[in-house]
Amino acid sequence: MCGIAGIATWRCSPALFPELKRMTDPITHRGPDDSGIWTDNQAGIGLGQRRLSIIDLSPHGHQPMISASGRWVLSYNGEIYNFAELRSTLEQASQAPVWRGHSDTEVLLGCVEAWGIEATLHKVVGMFAISLWDRQRKVLTLARDRVGEKPLYYGRVGDRVLFGSELKALTAVAGGALEIDREAVSEFLRFAYLPAPRSIWKGIQKLPPGHWLELCSVQDADKEPVPFWSLGANGHAELAARLAEAPDDQLVDEVQARLTEAIRLQIVADVPLGAFLSGGVDSSTVVALMQKLSSRPVRTFTIGFDQPEFNEAPFAKEVARHLGTEHTELYVTAKDAEQLIPRLPGIYDEPFADSSQIPTTLVSHLTKQHVTVSLSGDGGDELFAGYPRYALTANLWRKVNGLPLPLRKAASAVLGTPSAGAWDKVLSVLPASKRQSINGRRIHRLAQLLVTRSLGEMYVRLMSQWQPEENLVLGLPPQSFTLDHWDDRLGPIEAMRRWDVGQYLPDDLLVKVDRASMNASLEARAPLLDHRVVELAFALPGHALTREGAGKWALRQVLYRHVPKALIERPKTGFSVPLAAWLRGPLRQWAEDLLSESRLRDGGLLDARPVRTLWQEHLSGQFDRSSYLWNVLMFQAWRSANAGQ
Repeated sequence: MCGIAGIATWRCSPALFPELKRMTDPITHRGPDDSGIWTDNQAGIGLGQRRLSIIDLSPHGHQPMISASGRWVLSYNGEIYNFAELRSTLEQASQAPVWRGHSDTEVLLGCVEAWGIEATLHKVVGMFAISLWDRQRKVLTLARDRVGEKPLYYGRVGDRVLFGSELKALTAVAGGALEIDREAVSEFLRFAYLPAPRSIWKGIQKLPPGHWLELCSVQDADKEPVPFWSLGANGHAELAARLAEAPDDQLVDEVQARLTEAIRLQIVADVPLGAFLSGGVDSSTVVALMQKLSSRPVRTFTIGFDQPEFNEAPFAKEVARHLGTEHTELYVTAKDAEQLIPRLPGIYDEPFADSSQIPTTLVSHLTKQHVTVSLSGDGGDELFAGYPRYALTANLWRKVNGLPLPLRKAASAVLGTPSAGAWDKVLSVLPASKRQSINGRRIHRLAQLLVTRSLGEMYVRLMSQWQPEENLVLGLPPQSFTLDHWDDRLGPIEAMRRWDVGQYLPDDLLVKVDRASMNASLEARAPLLDHRVVELAFALPGHALTREGAGKWALRQVLYRHVPKALIERPKTGFSVPLAAWLRGPLRQWAEDLLSESRLRDGGLLDARPVRTLWQEHLSGQFDRSSYLWNVLMFQAWRSANAGQ
């Protein structure tokens, strides 16, 4: 695990070393144990790295690493979990180099020498962001893992290509050459994160998950990356056909076997290792199988809140007690959040507004006090249909789509014509508790949903905060709804799951976990995101996912083999924080400063009026506008922190 950075010019560039030092220094938190820089000034290429030592703590794991033949130079971030198997395969085929150590980096280079980069990408199991220089052909290859656990930014800045694990590595040398992308700001305010391939800066993009890119020149940074993996390929149909008629016990056995194998590979480390435990299905399943594989108590960690409606710590404690783990918990207060929030723009590096970033960052720092690697349950809801919103949205679409379109348009016009404020005045006769769930903005959202043209549009609108038609970002033409990562050929729940795996999971959840954990110099691993587990989950028949209105049926059955059902079954709360109350209380002054009319108008980026209206509505206590406001606040905080760029 580490942070990487690099520069490529394909021409004589004598000053690469000091620039790479400027790029790697800001990402020291990703790798505090070691640093390395390799340059070929004549060829115009430089690779840099900050290392968090996990496998082979000796100097033999140092990066950038040169292959045994001297042809290849590698700097990569992540872990190749099946490195021992790949090493054995190379040895049995007499294709192995003379090994210098036992790091996964050296094995990855050996695979590239033996099979080439494309074949290697198909064989490796892991999370990774790869930068590889071919000294013979003078080709730079960038590649990113299948699901998007590890980030990789790149872009053409002037007459060179810059790339790195975090934007701060690029901005350290690009600085004033970068410009905020207003369309990216609009996307961010809509989703609370930036969907790939966009970044907040024009000309800098994220390499999409499961893609690779070969660059032979600076101009090649404008090429389209090539996929090496996608859902539905690699024997998906054959696996789905085999499982379609399988009995229940076999389906559960398949899930347990694949997940156990993923965990077996991911508990290999030369440093202390533990797990995040919320007490929910996903993390409890991972911890249960970890404990089954371990000869000693697993170290587990959880976050709690004083507000009972947000607090899952007691449930996690009960699961930990049953499994016999060595459990640690930390209770988070508004004061903890208040102290952390000013640091968030620097941690997340571009606007990011999933408010569970707060507990995720805090639990990462707690965990790092005890271990260097922590496994998590990320991905369970997306893979095994755990979100209640899947069934709710499918049912809503069936009802809406069953109505004649002229009737839907007429009803939408009636609901959408009065302003949200006008509706709020009409509804003011209702008790305050009712106005939280029935208000003008929700009526306007219903008006939009009534005339949605597809299930995809309905789902993505429900997954958005500020809608594109609200035109909150100034200086853009009128915005309209767009839909990416959607396949209308699929059934409703599978289509929603695939959209989540294509966008919400890599661009929200995995960004959150990567930045939070790496800020603490902690490696987070997600066994459920082993691509073989992902492929199995999407090959399962529908009845192995949802039964009696509940999702994750097969995963639950695996868990119930190890943990009593009574310890797990309860309403889902998610990893959320009492944001609405905090914004009216201890965070109010901080928010007021960022949402003042002068701050909102500064730079000519945002329309201040709707934001100010929502802020006043939220402060009144009649409405919860926290999700909309948090998006604006995180953008404003990021912009303030990057005012000098």
